[in-house]
Amino acid sequence: MIGMRKSNISAISTALFVLVLTPLSLLTFQTQSMAQANSTSSTTTTMTANVSAPQSSSHSLLLNTIFRRVQNSVVQITSKIPVPTTDQSNPSSQNITALGSGFVYDKQGRIITNNHVVGDAKIVDVTFVDGNRYTAKVLGTDIYSDIAVIQIQNITQGQQQQSLLKPLVIGNSSKLEVGDQVIAIGNPFGLSDTLTTGIVSGVGRLLPSERAAGFSIPNAIQTDAPINPGNSGGPLLDSQGEVIGINTAIFSGTGTFSGIGFAVPSNTIAKVVPTLIQKGSYLHPYLGAKIATLTSDILQNATGLPPTAKATSNLKGAYVDTITKNGPADKAGIHGSTTDQYSKKHIGDIITAVDGHPIVKSDDLITYIDQHKSVGDNITLTVYRNGHTLYLKTTLTARPSPLPFLPTQSAPSPLPHSSPPLQKPLPPMPPHP
Repeated sequence: MIGMRKSNISAISTALFVLVLTPLSLLTFQTQSMAQANSTSSTTTTMTANVSAPQSSSHSLLLNTIFRRVQNSVVQITSKIPVPTTDQSNPSSQNITALGSGFVYDKQGRIITNNHVVGDAKIVDVTFVDGNRYTAKVLGTDIYSDIAVIQIQNITQGQQQQSLLKPLVIGNSSKLEVGDQVIAIGNPFGLSDTLTTGIVSGVGRLLPSERAAGFSIPNAIQTDAPINPGNSGGPLLDSQGEVIGINTAIFSGTGTFSGIGFAVPSNTIAKVVPTLIQKGSYLHPYLGAKIATLTSDILQNATGLPPTAKATSNLKGAYVDTITKNGPADKAGIHGSTTDQYSKKHIGDIITAVDGHPIVKSDDLITYIDQHKSVGDNITLTVYRNGHTLYLKTTLTARPSPLPFLPTQSAPSPLPHSSPPLQKPLPPMPPHP
């Protein structure tokens, strides 16, 4: 699962999810180094292209061109995070400064970033590459897709606004293929205007999120473009300079980049952001069933299935583990798994298709519902049960509030390299998708 803590060294931290087995804090760096980096970045532009082999002049020119085109649209976001103290004699909380990235969305001063970058803040600071700093109001947040929209408040109208606000083009992430070149621009460790490049390592990843109470971000982009704490909320660009994702998470046991990063796809941006601007929140469709991919091992060891089902290798889909009472799956008549008195598990219904689209693994169902359906939409599930195929219809509702399932917010945990991660019991997980 993804753990996100904001560490406090001299009251400065950087924001990026770190994908680990247990929650870990974010890596930070000493104030002196930070001051030197900020001093340098205020007078010069830093462009770091991390590649494994020398690039040809034509390739370098392409990267330079893209960087010059978009650098004024990528910002650093600074927010104040209250940290409660355990000192009973001094109950007042202190603030730490969290750093992340974002990019300009439109000429009205709206900027897109990660939800975990702004946290619970209502007001944040936005710094452009030229050093100009503005106050921004948090317009809307979505904990499930880890997207937030903020809007600059104190920018002057007219020509200055037109010259400063240069929205990035939102591309089509569904066209991405493994091997496509991608470019990440952001503020890793507070080092502004940093460019790194790599390729798409995988598509259609299911990205778990601790703060989303057991729900996952579907269709995430996996990349080997180096990203680190502070890159969160920054754009992942294609070779044309269009946004195809928001840099969000890394897979790491140390808190720093280990070759695998993840981005929320641009098609999710296109679907969620307009509603965040209009309403401040986004309602995700909800089936009310906890599902898992049907594997050959599960198929062979399952009880209650006819021998013909075990004998065939063509039965694919997602089996239903548990269902929410009175939820859409329950109302459709979906059967969940059960455990008998001998502790043997009898798997529930096997979903093999949704609206006629084949389901090979659980990710397929989660992605389809999140990407193609809305609250109130009807769906038809093709279900295999006891050797028979059923077609069950239901209406999707909105996901329940994640608040009862979230862990208690506390002060940032220790650095990964200075002490072991905090071992906390996992909160109860609601069914999904």
